[in-house]
Amino acid sequence: MQGFLSSFGCNNGMDTKAEEGRMTTLEQGDWAPDFGLTDLDGNNIKLSDFRGRKNVVVYFYPKDFTPGCTVEATEFSRDYKRFKDIDIEIIGVSPDNAQSHLKFREKMKIPYLLVTDSENEISKKYAVYGPKSFMGREYFGVNRSTFLVNKEGRIIRLFAKVKPSGHSQEVFEAFKSLSPRPTRHSA
Repeated sequence: MQGFLSSFGCNNGMDTKAEEGRMTTLEQGDWAPDFGLTDLDGNNIKLSDFRGRKNVVVYFYPKDFTPGCTVEATEFSRDYKRFKDIDIEIIGVSPDNAQSHLKFREKMKIPYLLVTDSENEISKKYAVYGPKSFMGREYFGVNRSTFLVNKEGRIIRLFAKVKPSGHSQEVFEAFKSLSPRPTRHSA
């Protein structure tokens, strides 16, 4: 499998980033690749607009309304207030079109941002678009992955091959463990 994947310039779709037409590793500490999106009020914004203001969870998922994606969206929606209370925004990215996202958001009562990546441009920047297999069939698609981005705009944690159940809690705990703890002053 490694030879097959390396022929496409990547090893698992997770650990590569575009660089002068080649693919290299995206790592903790790298700047999060910027991308544009439309917010819930219809305004065009960019990931970099959150710099200096909020930490961001950028999670990639294959398709609206599939079982795993539904579990992941349900859990992030359930926990959204907890994330917001500690200045963390959540952005979900998939190849689905805006109409699909609208239906998914309405049905699942999703309070956070969903981004359409129908040409897989964002997925390729984050190197989560790559070879997959299902029931013996190999194809290219989005590999379920999550990136934690700090207020500076740097990737502080990556999750590859995400298991949807329990992932929201896993991400929340990771952010809490990476946050600086207040120091106690003695009198």
